[in-house]
Order: sequence, then structure tokens, then C-alpha cells
Amino acid sequence: MIYTAIDTFYLTDEQLSKSPSRKDGIDEATETTLRIYGCDLIQESGILLRLPQAVMATGQVLFHRFYCKKSFARFNVKKVAASCVWLASKLEENTRKARQVLIMFHWMECRRENLPMEHLDLYSKKYVELKMELSRTERHILKEMGFICHVEHPHKFISNYLATLETPPELRQEAWNLANDSLRTTLCVRFKSEVVACGVVYAAARRFQVPLPENPPWWKAFDAEKSGIDEVCRVLAHLYSLPKAQYIPVCKDGDSFTFSNKSLESKSQSTAKDVPENRSPVNTETSALKGPLGEANIDLSGSKAALVKQASDKLNDARKSDEESKGMASERDLKDEPTLNSKQDRKMEAGSELRRDRDRIKYRDRDWGRDSDKEREREETERVKLKDRGHRSRERAKDLGHSEKSKRHSSHDRDYYSSSYSSRDKDRHRHH
Repeated sequence: MIYTAIDTFYLTDEQLSKSPSRKDGIDEATETTLRIYGCDLIQESGILLRLPQAVMATGQVLFHRFYCKKSFARFNVKKVAASCVWLASKLEENTRKARQVLIMFHWMECRRENLPMEHLDLYSKKYVELKMELSRTERHILKEMGFICHVEHPHKFISNYLATLETPPELRQEAWNLANDSLRTTLCVRFKSEVVACGVVYAAARRFQVPLPENPPWWKAFDAEKSGIDEVCRVLAHLYSLPKAQYIPVCKDGDSFTFSNKSLESKSQSTAKDVPENRSPVNTETSALKGPLGEANIDLSGSKAALVKQASDKLNDARKSDEESKGMASERDLKDEPTLNSKQDRKMEAGSELRRDRDRIKYRDRDWGRDSDKEREREETERVKLKDRGHRSRERAKDLGHSEKSKRHSSHDRDYYSSSYSSRDKDRHRHH
């Protein structure tokens, strides 16, 4: 059964004293120095990359958690710090590219070790190896964390605590600075963020001599204990008493973000030293022969001159052979040029013929299209004419019908008028 929870990565003092680094023979002082050095790298790189403080704080917490499970002797501090910055930028949704992180760490290492500021070539083998190592270390971190990277910082509690205690405003900045410095220690893996926030507020109040309520104790309102607050203050005081952290090479892996010019120089110096050492027996033998055998020395010098001449002759022969081979190659190229030109001409001609055929097909299609357009226009005109003829015939039929109706009405009216007139005459005759 696998149990996962949020923000439950807390260790006791006994567990910290038995860390993997201690098992590999690294003492407490060296481990503390390397932790501070790695946190300094994360903080400085975050400032140079213009990242918010939340990203740097998350990176430092991940750094401490990782080295609670892994040893400094197996994982390089610089590479783990770079991977923590890269991972924290993703977790806090303020991402930076791997290229930017590597360039920044390369520049910081050159400045810290007083090396010449060289540009990190993005197409070099060294850069590819560094990028692969960065992603590989990030996978190691995620694996050790169980992909649970939730981090709760004490910064979000400081403002609320100070507002509740009604402290002066200058106390807030001091408490904030102390909270940033506490991330360089193992307080983030020993105490909850509420306890660290209470310890930071207490240390800032003591520094500015601001009284805090003790009856009842103010820390009980924030779920903290006096022993935890005292431990936080003690760890911060010890941190400020330490000198500036310097890098201590304890890792077996290569620990450089630079192109290791020093190593190249050292190799060249070692080779230069080895050459005279190899030649020293010959010199001793010749010096031994100088005394008793002067004539033999002359013969040796003559043999040396002969060897030099033979070597020079061999070099000249090699140069001549190279020149002859180059001349032969140039002649072959000159011979091959006409054939190549003829092939190119043939290709050009074939291409021009294909273009001509395509143009002919296009023109034919255009002509066919024009003919079809003309036929369509003729059909449309005929259809329009037929429609007009039908409409006119209908109108004529309507006019004929109206004329017949009018004739009928006129005849009917005449009959009516004639009948009425005759009836009137009859009535008149009767009256008379």
C-alpha cells in the first residue's frame, strides 16, 4: 500500500545525523557547508534569471529534501542545484529554459573560480552532456520525492502573524529576510512552516526590541511551541556565525559547468614534463660517451644529421605525393566537368520540354473552357427567348379572352336595352 500526503517530508535530528552523506564518510561541517553553497547557487541564479522569490524558496527546499535521501558523494552539488532551479520554475509556473539555466550556471562558475569568461557553445558536445545531465538529475529528484513536490513556505504566515500581533511595519521586512536565510539550513525539513514563521517573528522582535504578549503566550495561538521557536533562533544564530561557504569537491562525478580549460592546460603541462623525462636516459648515455669516446660522439652527431636528412627527405616525398594526388584529382575534375555539363544540359532540356507540354495543355484547357462558356451563353439566351415567347403567348391569350367577354357583355346590354324600350312603347300605347 502506498500512502501519499501533502507536505509531510519532515525528519528528526536522529535521522538527519544518519544521512547518506554521513554514511559515505562526509562529516557534519562539510555537509553543512555544501548545503549552504548549493542554496547560495540557487538564490544567485534565481536573481540573475529574474525569478520570483517563491521559485528560489521552492528550489532550496527541494535541494534539502533530495540530500536527505542521497549523498553528496554521489550527486554533484552544482548539477543538483541547477536541476532544482529548473524544476522549481516549472512547479511555480514561471518557467525558464534549460539553455538559460545552463548558461547562467556556467557564467557563475567562471566568475566564482576566476576563470576566463568563455561563451558556452550551444552546439558543442559539452553542452549536450550538461543538458542530458540536467534532465537526468531532475528525474532523480522527482523519483526520490515520489513526485510529491508540494512545498509550504513560512512567508505566507509572517504577514498574518504580524498583523495579528499589531507589530510595527519595519518588523515585517526583517522577518522576511530571516525567513529567506532560514532556507539555507535544514529547518525546512525539521519543522513545519508555521513553527519557522513563529521563530522568525520572535527573532525579528528580539532584534528590534519589540515586546510580544506572553500572558497568555502568543505562539500558542499559532500552534507552535517554545522549544521549536528556540531551536529556530539557535540555528539562525549559528548560520550567521559561519564564514562564506566555499565549494568542497567530494563528488566522484565530474563537477564542472565550464569547458575545463585548466584540465587541458594541466594535461599539456604533464605531457611537456613527460617528454624531457623520456629523453633524459639518452642524454645521460651521450654524456657518458663524451668523455672516453670523443670520436664516437662525432660519429653519433653524423648519424643524427643523416637521420635528420632522411626524415626531411621523407617529408618532402610525402608532400610531393600529396601535390601529385591533388593534381590528379583536379585533372579528373576537369575531365568530368564536360560530362557533368552535358548531363545538366540534358536535364535542362528535358525540363524545358516538360514545361512546354504543360503550357500547351493549359492553353488547350483554356480554349475548351472558352468554347464551353460560349455554348452555355447561347443556351441561356435561347432559354430566355423561349421564356419570353411563352410569356407573350400567355398575354395574348389573356387579351383575347378579355375581348370576347367584352363583346358578350355588349350584346347582352343591347338586348336588354332593346327589350326595355319595346316594353315602354307598349305601355305608352296602352295608356293612350
